[in-house]
Amino acid sequence: MTTPPTSDVDLFADEVVLDPYPVYAELREQGPVVHLPKNDVHALTRYAVIRDALPDWESFSSTSIAFNPMANEALTGTSLASDPPVHTQLRATLTENLSPRALRGLKGRIEAKADALVAELVEKGSFEAIDSLARAFPLEVVADLIGFTGHVRDNMLRWGQAAMQVIGPMNQRTAESFPIAGELYAWCSQVKASDLVEGSVGRGIFDAEARGAVPPDTAGHIIHQYLGAGVDTTVAAIGNIVALFAAHPDQLDLVRENPSLVPGAFNEVLRFWPPVNVWGRRATSDVDIDGTVIPAGAQVAVLLGAGNRDPRHYENPDVFLVERNPVDHLSFGYGPHGCAGQGLARLEAHAVIEALSRRVKRLVVGPEVRVPGNITRSIEELPVLEVIPA
Repeated sequence: MTTPPTSDVDLFADEVVLDPYPVYAELREQGPVVHLPKNDVHALTRYAVIRDALPDWESFSSTSIAFNPMANEALTGTSLASDPPVHTQLRATLTENLSPRALRGLKGRIEAKADALVAELVEKGSFEAIDSLARAFPLEVVADLIGFTGHVRDNMLRWGQAAMQVIGPMNQRTAESFPIAGELYAWCSQVKASDLVEGSVGRGIFDAEARGAVPPDTAGHIIHQYLGAGVDTTVAAIGNIVALFAAHPDQLDLVRENPSLVPGAFNEVLRFWPPVNVWGRRATSDVDIDGTVIPAGAQVAVLLGAGNRDPRHYENPDVFLVERNPVDHLSFGYGPHGCAGQGLARLEAHAVIEALSRRVKRLVVGPEVRVPGNITRSIEELPVLEVIPA
């Protein structure tokens, strides 16, 4: 048994979060586990190791998904940051409204919304893709689904971004985001059923609490998770769809010629540029990985983005290919903590890809602007200068 190799990389340095892939390649070559003293973490770098660790909640606990103690404390009692059996009950209510059956009724509405929005943007001929599509679309879908109105609707983006930032280490980004994440937390802790639109999923969560299907006083926590975990990541994914298809018009052509490629194309977008590259776990005991040991109590950084580009698992991993259909990508997690909202995210993303492939031959874009983020890697601005219609 040996200790893992060490690297002086700072996972959360600006230049790393803006373009982590060169660093991930170095870390993968060093070993399946690399100790990073600057972040006080043991990083899991390779596909097979990550895929094995994610479902193994007995060795890798979710009680420490964040990289600072304040956020972990704030997340206590949520399904994101709990292990079975508590996690199982909390998650059941979260997923009840996100199951394929529950979402079936939304499919037509979401597709119509995406198509109308894309049609309007194509008509304009030029637009800012992040504000007018990547943000506008999921914000409206989630607000309608949960039943948000008024000031909550207006604050969803700020709150969702901050909720992800505070999962990082206690750096400047985290410190600045805590008060904003606190606004979301405060609102969720005093929200009542009557604050949400009748017939919405949000109301349904309160109904579940009233009939004892979830523990008392957890409805707000569950709503917090929809907003905290679901908004920023979906915005990032849709921005990535636009940018990647603009950069690879040949791949957009393939989807237009064969619409059955839509689900596979989204899997490839997620593999190639995951909205979340790193997530936390805590080792509950000494864990042996290929002969190296992660000590009990160590904070673990699960490098989803590094696993997704592991050449041991994917051929030509640094090339974007919609026909690859990597159904086993790591971007939604895996196991009991696999992304609860992935069905909704897929509905939204598939609708956007379908509308783009049907209506657009080519997107001519200006340079993308990125802002460093602790957890979510997304595009801040992407000007579409010209649309060549299909």
